[in-house]
Amino acid sequence: MAWISIFVAGLLEIAWAVTLKMSDGFTNFLPTAITTAVTIISYFFLAQALKTIPVGTTYAVLTGIGASGTVIAGVLFFGETYGLLRSLCIGLIVIGVTGLKLL
Repeated sequence: MAWISIFVAGLLEIAWAVTLKMSDGFTNFLPTAITTAVTIISYFFLAQALKTIPVGTTYAVLTGIGASGTVIAGVLFFGETYGLLRSLCIGLIVIGVTGLKLL
C-alpha cells in the first residue's frame, strides 16, 4: 500500500506542477486553487508512504516520478522540446529510482 501511496503522490506532483504553470504566477484563480488542493493531497499520500518506506527512498521515488512526468507533461501540454538527451536523462532518473527501490 505504501508504494501505491508514493506512486499516487508522484502523479499528483506532476498535476500540481502543470497547474502551477497554468496559474501564471498565481494570477488565474482556478489553476491556483487546483494547485493548492492537489499539493495538499499529494503531501497526504507522501505522509502515508513515509510510515513504511525510508525517507530517502520515498523522496527519491517521489521526485523521480514528478520530474520525469513533468518533463513529459511539458512536452505534451506546453510544446517544450524533447530529444535524445532528455530521454537519456529521464532514463537515468528511472534507473536511479529503481535501484533505490531494489536496495
